[in-house]
Formats: sequence, C-alpha cells, structure tokens
Amino acid sequence: MKRHGFALIELLVVVAVIALLMALLVPALRSAREQARRAVCLSNLRQLTLAWQTYAQEYDGCLVYGGAFGVKGANEQWRWVRGWLGRAFLETDRSAIVEHPDKGSLWPYISDVDFYRCPNGAPGHLATYGIGSGAHGTPMEGTYIPQTNDRGTLSPMGKRVGGTVLYLTRLEQITRPGPAHRAVFFDLGQSLIGDFYIDYLRPLWHTADLPPIRHAGGTTLSFADGHAEYWKWKGRETLAIPRQLFPRGDVFMEILAEEARGDNSGYEPQTEDGLYDLQRVQRATWGRLGYSDVSDR
Repeated sequence: MKRHGFALIELLVVVAVIALLMALLVPALRSAREQARRAVCLSNLRQLTLAWQTYAQEYDGCLVYGGAFGVKGANEQWRWVRGWLGRAFLETDRSAIVEHPDKGSLWPYISDVDFYRCPNGAPGHLATYGIGSGAHGTPMEGTYIPQTNDRGTLSPMGKRVGGTVLYLTRLEQITRPGPAHRAVFFDLGQSLIGDFYIDYLRPLWHTADLPPIRHAGGTTLSFADGHAEYWKWKGRETLAIPRQLFPRGDVFMEILAEEARGDNSGYEPQTEDGLYDLQRVQRATWGRLGYSDVSDR
C-alpha cells in the first residue's frame, strides 16, 4: 500500500494555523495571569489594611506609623514595618526572616511574609507596599501644625482644613472625606518601601516616589474602610515619566531620571490626563488638594 506524506503547502498551512493560535492564546494567558496576580495583590492590601485597623483599635485609635525605620515612641506607635522588611534588600532567607526579632508593628496581626509582597514584585524586593503620607507616613509641607511634636512621639499634629484632617494620626479623624475615600497602602512597584511621599501644596511627583506602574499600566491601593482598588493610569504622560534605576543594597529602586527633574527635584505633569492621575492620588492621600485647581472651582 502506497503511503502519501504531507505536501509542503499542507505543512505550511499547519504551521501557519499553529502560529495564529499561539498569537491568540499567548495574550489571553498573559492577561489571565495578570488578573490572578492582581487579585492576590488586592487581597494582600485588604489583609494589611485589616491589620492596620486592628492595630489602631487596640491602641486607643492611634494609627501605626507609616515609615519603615525608627524607634518606639511614648504612645506605642511603632513603625508598621522594620527589620528585614524595612531593609528588604538585606535578608533573603525565609527562615531567618521568621526568626528576626524586629519585623514591625503589624507583624503580630499578619505574620506571613507573602502578604507584604505583590506577586509582580521585582527579584530581591521582599516587601513592595507602603503607607501613603496622609495615613501617618512622612508629613508633607502644609499638612501638619509645626512645633506640636515632641521627643516622645513620632509625628506632629495634623492640620485641619474645614472638616478635613490632612495628616491623619487617629482613626476618628477620618471623617471628611470618609474612610472609603482615604488611601492607606499603595503597591509601590520598585520604589523603596516604607511610606509613599505625596505632595500636598504642589502638583508634583517626588523624585523617589513616582506613580507606581505595576499591573498593566496602573497600581493597586487600599482605603481606610478596608477595601482595595485597582487604578489604571489615564495619562500617557504618567506612564512615560523618565525613570532610572538606583542601587539600594542588593536591589534597584526606580527614581526620576536626572534630565526630567525640575527646580523642585520632582516631576510636574504637563498634560490634563497626567495632572488628573496625580490629583486623584493627592485627593485620596490628603482628602483634598492644597492648591487651586480649575475643577475645584
């Protein structure tokens, strides 16, 4: 019996069909993987925020401090993450991490290292989340009352504008806007963890705290009521801000490229959509803008 093999044209057709199927399948698989990782990241943020709420409830309403380094204050306000997490590039052995005596104030409430890291985290970055400035991170100009802190506390008193307390230090201060609109944790991408510096008086991204670009052109964040959201950046300018890698220990963090730095050592958006992205983050951080804007009039 005579056997007939595939003709060349038939082989080419088969190869073309396989290539077409792969072209259709690979983007779908990538999208599905990103959706799964984003879901894990949002879950991590919700868990961290629940720990943040629980800490405040157990410490008479005082919010945990948002920095990664520091010492214990008179009001028991430890920084939320310290030790190996605060210096994410110094420790990579998981058993050593668990045994480390200095892991931060939220560790008693969420003692699993995986909750501190986005699945899309860069190699070596063991923690990728940070607390926004307005939720008891580093106070920015115009958000606090000078000369109100002392050696026994970590931060000064937040300034009140109308019904809005800008720099939050207690749960009961979150009223206008309410907890569903005040941001707590951000997925910082390759920024140095700890707290996320967000300006109040100027439309400016800070040099070492650029808009995180993590999940398909956006980032994830949580709010004081416990829910978490994914924000996709609207502005092409936001995605195209020039960045460069800066070494910190054994890892690299992203900072603003030198050629893009203005007089304020930061980046000021030049387009409407770019400004929208920044102001959206500023409003979630401080509850309002600290400068005039056409949309507020």
